[in-house]
Amino acid sequence: MKYCLVTFRTVTPAQQAESLLRRNGYSCSLQRTPRRLEEQGCGYSLRVNCDTVYACLDFLETHGVAYKKAYSVERNGVIEELLL
Repeated sequence: MKYCLVTFRTVTPAQQAESLLRRNGYSCSLQRTPRRLEEQGCGYSLRVNCDTVYACLDFLETHGVAYKKAYSVERNGVIEELLL
């Protein structure tokens, strides 16, 4: 099953994003970022449904929560950066 990951520089904005999104009806879960996607920082990301990823990103931007990048992750492990 395909899903999307939104990465953050530190755990604090990732936790803020998770709380904000859940309070507003978006399904997401906080997790460690896969090692191959870690560039810097502590490596936390939110797993979200790919159908809602752009709405989630817009919502976070509107509420001033900074994220790094977003990725699509396929069942077979193929990871693709989303165009933002």
